[in-house]
Amino acid sequence: MLSPFKNLLNQFLMPDNGQASVSDARSLQLATAVLLVEVMRSDSDVSAVERSSTLAALRTQFVLSDDELARLLAQAEATAKGANDYFYFTSAMNDQFTQAEKIQVVEYMWQVAYADGQLDANENHLISKIAGLLHVTHGEYIAAKLYAKEAAQLTS
Repeated sequence: MLSPFKNLLNQFLMPDNGQASVSDARSLQLATAVLLVEVMRSDSDVSAVERSSTLAALRTQFVLSDDELARLLAQAEATAKGANDYFYFTSAMNDQFTQAEKIQVVEYMWQVAYADGQLDANENHLISKIAGLLHVTHGEYIAAKLYAKEAAQLTS
């Protein structure tokens, strides 16, 4: 059960040879997917529209095939169940993502949260917490939230 999480941790703890490897790219994909899955799971109901939004965000961010997306999402769901905190996921992103990429991840999280047409307090809290771990400023966090809300065509 904890095997996917252990594998992820081992990948993060491997010494850096100065170049991004395929393993690093997969770790970042999994880290991003886990955070989106956590938003999806944070309200009382995981809806099909939230799952679809998660897949769309991952497809856009990483340009993966449908099969690769399905495997990534399944691995992310298994990893999320065993995760106790978000530090390992966000620290890898802080090391390898640009500020713009981290803001984009926060925006994707908002898109997942707004996908079902309503924002749950747990979703709001989770995204705020992760944005802080990603060193996304409050202004960047709010801008990402407003952009996702506008894209979801929500007015209130």
